[in-house]
Amino acid sequence: MRLNRQILIILAAAAVLLGGLGLWTFVLKKGPEPQPPVASTGSPASPTASSGSIDPATIAPRRQGEDFVVGAENAPAVIIEYASLTCPHCARFHADVLPRIKSEYVERGLVKFIYRDFPLDGAALRAAQIARCLPAERYFTFMDVLFRQQEQWAAGRDVNAIVDRVKQLAALAGLSRERAEACSTDQDLQKKIVEAAQAGERDYQIRATPTIVVNGKRHAGANSFEELEKLLAPLVKKP
Repeated sequence: MRLNRQILIILAAAAVLLGGLGLWTFVLKKGPEPQPPVASTGSPASPTASSGSIDPATIAPRRQGEDFVVGAENAPAVIIEYASLTCPHCARFHADVLPRIKSEYVERGLVKFIYRDFPLDGAALRAAQIARCLPAERYFTFMDVLFRQQEQWAAGRDVNAIVDRVKQLAALAGLSRERAEACSTDQDLQKKIVEAAQAGERDYQIRATPTIVVNGKRHAGANSFEELEKLLAPLVKKP
């Protein structure tokens, strides 16, 4: 879901009028824009066998502050992904690229992966709120489900209907309907997500999704596995 130049100009103008959090309030009231399906570039490669020297506990999914993290704490490379749950390009990244990054780098202790929400509409924001109420050990699995089934649950422009479908998926992940409802309307949680997205804009000039940051440097458009491998090559030595 790349923001084109015209949209950026409109949002920039709105930022002057609305300012900071006000701009995000304006954007996040929207439902997702209709998007053509993004074709998969192929099935992800089969996981590469680990050397067996990595303790699974050291790379397990966990929460660090407001971030959800997977991978070794002392990994030589840190990848931060900024993504929106209703972004088709993000869905493709999670289907085709991230599984290979996890199997070939994260599971070998070479990459620490951090996911950060950058919601581009109200549906993505509220879906992110629900996801963040799951335990860390179930968070990435649920996110995989949301991205893989994006065309089904994110269809249409009715935000409430979209969120209701997310609640149904969350129930399958063990989150009660009542808890999902509370999370989807939690103003404090919403504020934290928006503030983190604003920090991404400020710190890394995030403007579109997905955007990848590797060891503190933003790489716009580096969304294929081959492009990421080129970025990682000087930083890590694959066994």
